[in-house]
Amino acid sequence: MRDNDMLEKEEIFSKVLRAGRRTYFFDVRATKADDYYITITESKKFTEEDGSFHFKKHKIYLYKEDFAAFTEILEDMTSYVLNHKGEEVISERHQKDFKKEYTTERTEETAPKASNFTDVDFDDI
Repeated sequence: MRDNDMLEKEEIFSKVLRAGRRTYFFDVRATKADDYYITITESKKFTEEDGSFHFKKHKIYLYKEDFAAFTEILEDMTSYVLNHKGEEVISERHQKDFKKEYTTERTEETAPKASNFTDVDFDDI
């Protein structure tokens, strides 16, 4: 066992968010003084060409004295993104298996009318 794993106590309360190749773990843990803090772990799966895979993990430790400021900033940041870019996930367009669904309905108003064109004989020019 690694030193970091030995320092952390068992989770007291946990939730998991699976998001494609990423998984987020939210855990309430206890300090040696039996106070609580939160860890947020992002685990991302990477697949090798031979089919094997590995995970990269990143962890954030969040202590009670920072909860209010963290929550306020997270709310500000998420609101900013949603207000400026909406909820559509643009990055999906860049994935290998993305298939855009097109609607190609044309109405009479948007379809070009034959009367809008001029018949030009290029031999006259």
